[in-house]
Amino acid sequence: MQCYSFIKTMMILFNFLIFLCGVALLAVGIWVSVDGSSFMKIFGPLSSSAMQFVNVGYFLIAAGSVLFALGFLGCYGAHAENKCALIMFFFILLIIFIAEVAAAVVALVYTTMAEHFLTLLAVRTIEDDYGSQKDFTQVWNTTMEGLKCCGFNNYTDFENSPYVKENHVFPPYCCFDFVNGTATEPCTKEKAEEKAVQGCFHQLLDDIRTNAVTVGGVAAGIGGLELAAMIVSMYLYCNLK
Repeated sequence: MQCYSFIKTMMILFNFLIFLCGVALLAVGIWVSVDGSSFMKIFGPLSSSAMQFVNVGYFLIAAGSVLFALGFLGCYGAHAENKCALIMFFFILLIIFIAEVAAAVVALVYTTMAEHFLTLLAVRTIEDDYGSQKDFTQVWNTTMEGLKCCGFNNYTDFENSPYVKENHVFPPYCCFDFVNGTATEPCTKEKAEEKAVQGCFHQLLDDIRTNAVTVGGVAAGIGGLELAAMIVSMYLYCNLK
């Protein structure tokens, strides 16, 4: 009985923390959706890099909603000893766990295909919006300045962009001089070709590979916590009368 009470208490506390995290993510997601520019100013290049691939605001709102629901179901189910809430908590967590494993397998097996898809999507967006959409241009400028990179692949991504068509030069970040730590202006095609600044996607991949052990450890830790939470919820469910 003491073991059951201890596990129940820990389940309540753990899910209350998840609930609070969900509320925080929802708040940040709404903030980013309403005022994304101030978010980038505070969190810098990392946030702007992420915004090249996903709409951070909607992503955080979705993640926050899931954590909010999970935290509520787990906390309420354990506190009120409600079997329906506990079994819903278990199955939602199981679906998330299976989706994460499937995503990891797909990412490992179809890495090249995913890179090709992202390249087509990002380059097309740069060609359409860089230089014409203020917020989009600002996001890319912040990313390139922070990571010392140029475009998604390289300077050629900007060749058909509104910026190059209007100014007849490339963004100054495409002519960055790593020796002096400055960008050469005006950045003509010849200078950009000579500098051969690496694309932001490759820079991000290099950073991820450098921290692969940390990323893998965090992923394994999250998976372990999810498995533990499913085991505990099922234990409480089976011991309820």
